[in-house]
Formats: sequence, C-alpha cells, structure tokens
Amino acid sequence: ISITIIDCYDQTTNAMGKTKRRREEEEDSIVDDGSVDDDASASNDADDVKSVEEEDEINDFEDKPIEKKKKVRKLKVSATEDFNAKLQKRGIVYISRVPPRMTPSKVKTLLSDFGTITRVYLVEEDKTKRKKRRKAGGSGGKRYTEGWVEFESKKRAKEAGEALNMSRITNHKGSPHYDDVWNIKFLKGFKWSHLTEKVAYERRVREQKLRVEMMEVRRENASYIAQVEAGKKLDHIEERQRRRQDKQGGGNKDAGQETKRRKIKQKKPFEGDKKAGVSLFI
Repeated sequence: ISITIIDCYDQTTNAMGKTKRRREEEEDSIVDDGSVDDDASASNDADDVKSVEEEDEINDFEDKPIEKKKKVRKLKVSATEDFNAKLQKRGIVYISRVPPRMTPSKVKTLLSDFGTITRVYLVEEDKTKRKKRRKAGGSGGKRYTEGWVEFESKKRAKEAGEALNMSRITNHKGSPHYDDVWNIKFLKGFKWSHLTEKVAYERRVREQKLRVEMMEVRRENASYIAQVEAGKKLDHIEERQRRRQDKQGGGNKDAGQETKRRKIKQKKPFEGDKKAGVSLFI
C-alpha cells in the first residue's frame, strides 16, 4: 500500500510539473509575440515618418527657386598692368569753392566738355551750419565746401584748370550760377589715392575727437553724481542733528546755528606822552 501511495504521489508531482512548464512556455511565447509585434509597429511608424519627411523636403526643394551660381572672373596680370597704366595717366583738378545748389552730377556735366571724367568727390558742409541756416530761415538743402574731379587725361585736366579758373560758370542769365565764378586748379603729381588717404585720416581724427569728448562727458557726469551723493549725505547728517536737538529740548534752537567768529587782535593807537603834553602829530 505504501508503494502504491508513493507511486501515485510521484505521478501527481510529475503531472503538476508538466502543467507548470506548459504555462511558462505559453507565457514566454505570448511575451515574445507581443515584443515582436511592438517592434514591427515601431519600425513601420518610423518608416512612415521618414517617408513624410522626405516628401516635405522634396516639396520644399521644388518650391525654392534655383539660384544660379555667379561666375567669378579672374583678372589677368596684363589687365591689371593696363589698369595701373591708365591710373598713371589720369589728372586731378581741385575746386576750392563749390557754389550753392551745385551737385556732383552737375559738376560732372559742366566739366565733361573738356574730357571724360572718371571720378568726382565733393565735401559736404558741417551739419551744424546747415541747422543754423535752416533756423535762420534759409534753405535746408545740402551744400558742399570743396571738391576734386579726376579726368582720364592729365592734359585735359590741365587745360580745364587753366581755361576755367576765375571764369563765369555759365552764361545763361536764368541759371542760379550766373554770378558764380570757378575757383579751380590743376594739381600736379596728385593722385586719387592721396585723397582717399586724406579722407581716411580725417575720419580717424574725427572719431578720436568724439571719443575724447565722450570720455570728458562721462568724467563730468561721474563727478556730478559724486557731488550729489555727498550733498545728500550732508543733508542727512544735518537732519539727524536737528532731530537730536528737538528731542533734547527745543528751547535753545539758535544754539546749534551759532557760527564761530574769528577774533583779531588790534593794536591800540599811539596817543603820545600825556605827562609831557607833547604829541608827535602837529
């Protein structure tokens, strides 16, 4: 009987172990199938997103206009040498006074009768003068003080300087420049590079002056603020002293306002010898 009971117990334990193994295998298969399905769905979603992004990029590329690449032209050595030779042949005239209502384009048209003009530079007047003239009731237009004109040929520039100097600008009576006279001179050995260097130097000097003025203004502002703060401190000290005197007994109010007076020793005047009755003064 004991043997049969043991056999029955072994059979039941074996059956229970088989059932547990089956359940574990089924659960593992279910988990594996779910992970595979999730990975497949995630990969499908990623493929869909990539396809949408690629379509958007294609649409954006189609909407953008196709930009043509600019061709870079390389200068040859011979071309640069020819240009430098042309620069050496050019001549410059100086205009010491530019009349009102005269513009660079008008200067170019008036002087182009003597030859081809390559460059024109006129110096504008100071902005403060323009503001003063406008406040006084004058014209607020732009005016120029002096100028330089570059001709393609030195010979033409020299001829223009000799022919136009101290001559009337125009012979038309209706023109605003009828009473104005040319003040022009040919500059021998002067190049346009000298003018650009001069303009750059003046700009640097102007910037340096502005920088120094700004530093002075900041220094004055800082000193003014320091004086204001010191005045506030003194006012605060006086206010505290006045309050302290009021607390101690305000009967003697003028005691704190007394000022120190300086005592100066004076010598007595000489009166002479009274016993003798003689005086030095007659």
